[in-house]
Amino acid sequence: MKKAIGINNRRDFFKKIGLSTASVLLPITSLNSMPLPALSRAPNQPNTPVNFIYDGLALTPQEYLEKLDQINKKQPIEPDFYGNGGATKLIEDAFRKITGKEKAIYLPTGTMANQLAIKLLNGNNTKVIVPENSHVFRDEADAAQSVHSKRLIPIGKGKPYFDVEDLKNTINYTNTNEVFKSGLGTIVIENPVRRADGTVVPIEKIKEISNYCKENNYKMHLDGARIHLASAFSNTSLLEYASYFDTVYISLYKYLNASGGAMLCGDADIIDKVAHQIKILGGTVYQSWSNTAMALYYLNGIEDRWSQVIQRSKTIISELNKIEGLRISSLKNGTNIYDLTLDTAINLKKLAIFLYDTYNIWLGRANEKGVVKFVINESLLTRDYKDIINAWIEGIEYARG
Repeated sequence: MKKAIGINNRRDFFKKIGLSTASVLLPITSLNSMPLPALSRAPNQPNTPVNFIYDGLALTPQEYLEKLDQINKKQPIEPDFYGNGGATKLIEDAFRKITGKEKAIYLPTGTMANQLAIKLLNGNNTKVIVPENSHVFRDEADAAQSVHSKRLIPIGKGKPYFDVEDLKNTINYTNTNEVFKSGLGTIVIENPVRRADGTVVPIEKIKEISNYCKENNYKMHLDGARIHLASAFSNTSLLEYASYFDTVYISLYKYLNASGGAMLCGDADIIDKVAHQIKILGGTVYQSWSNTAMALYYLNGIEDRWSQVIQRSKTIISELNKIEGLRISSLKNGTNIYDLTLDTAINLKKLAIFLYDTYNIWLGRANEKGVVKFVINESLLTRDYKDIINAWIEGIEYARG
């Protein structure tokens, strides 16, 4: 009977994330762009999953509602109205302080935050330089061109990030080869870089680019959707990161566990113009407190928690690397994403299904090179690390042969 229940739950798991049982699990690049699956759980599993897939906790709707109720019981949540007051004002104040900027404003999406920052910083200039592998260039549906009449010039193709020499060469090439100069106004950096498996742009590179931009009167925007992760792994404060940019976008759902939303921080002369832009683009919503109250809760103490996550992950990875046939490797300038490889004697599909069915531990599938992206997050703090290690040891033995 228990076996039958496990099979049904497994099929339900694969069905709800849009896969057959032949597909194992989604690669991390797909998972980052998907809604969270509403997973059913087998009997006797731990209720809270440990996931090696997402940046955050992957809360179910029920868990989300329970957490909001817990927050509200501790301190009644004050609603906002059209973005004014309540929990939304509180989180705007909090982000203003941690970034050292004059103002911060809540927006419904990160794409809107990035695009409005570019539009307002760039003024009458038409050209914006962006990383070729960035969210702004690859994942925002040509909004800069289609909606805001800004032309994106990609830089650093084939590299995790660009440096000041790349920037100078790109500007020189553009200026030399264009007859009608419509103006370059803004340089964008994404940090950490999602399409480079969470690579951190070294702070020395950012400083050099920032100095060059100031000398040449270019504005700078930071797509810092996951900037807390960069901060945790590079030991560079958010305050310092933000100091090199005119505007900074930070996501509320990547690891702050809100169901959506974004913050844009910057000088008052820019941020004061954003609310009107949100309205004319149809982004003003009646209330946002369910997002902002949740994100504010997880924002408090985030530095200490991620310090614990990093220390705990070092212990777990060290122990798992003692298992024959398994290797977890860190990436150069990496954050919370590691490379997991298994010997051919270990069946990844069996391992992933065993970990999910038996211990409510989630694992992604391998890419075309046979590498699984092993992602750490705060879910490591929800379970005794020894239990996580033992689950993996048992799972590897089950998946051998």
